[in-house]
Amino acid sequence: MTEAGPQPTSRGRLRRQPQQARSRARAEAILAAADRILSREGYEALTMRRIAEEAGTPVGSIYQFYADKSAVVDALGQRYLDAFKAAIDELVERAVGGELSDPVGEMVDVYAGLFRSQTGGMALWAGRHLSPELARADEASNMYIAEGLQGIVEHLSGGSGGSGGQRAQRATRMVVWAANAVLHEVFKSDGEPDLETVDELKRMLNVYWADLRGRLTAVEG
Repeated sequence: MTEAGPQPTSRGRLRRQPQQARSRARAEAILAAADRILSREGYEALTMRRIAEEAGTPVGSIYQFYADKSAVVDALGQRYLDAFKAAIDELVERAVGGELSDPVGEMVDVYAGLFRSQTGGMALWAGRHLSPELARADEASNMYIAEGLQGIVEHLSGGSGGSGGQRAQRATRMVVWAANAVLHEVFKSDGEPDLETVDELKRMLNVYWADLRGRLTAVEG
């Protein structure tokens, strides 16, 4: 099982970490307000004053935690990524416990659900409104997910990496890249997503997944 990879964090670029419950609640309200604005009005509407209005808090309160709009965006973007990393951790745990009967189908459903629910995140990524730090965090998140998938496929194939490790690493990265591209396309518009395309993604990945497991089993044998 692969254990390397960045550990989830939702601190973003906080000026100071809130310690008291009241401060934590205010910081949460700020990010929730930013998410609602992104979801409903888009990135261009996201200003510190607009966030303050939506959160029902003075502008100065936001500056206690975040230096500027980009810091709010980074913290919110990191929160979206944390949800993706937590999802792969749960899928890995279920695979090890023998509870993952349809790895591809369940993986796609879990991540499609996250894409669908994170409309604020879609507004950020669709417009590529990412700082260099957030772009690097996005890439690290993709690699973390790929490492989790590598662990799953190796576990289900009865192997532990070995001579097939490099092949599994390359293949699971391709799975993440392909799924990421398709799901971004499906959920990028304001209209109803084309869920039949999600089903087609499952069919495509199932063929590749079965082929990969067969190749890894042959190598281990």
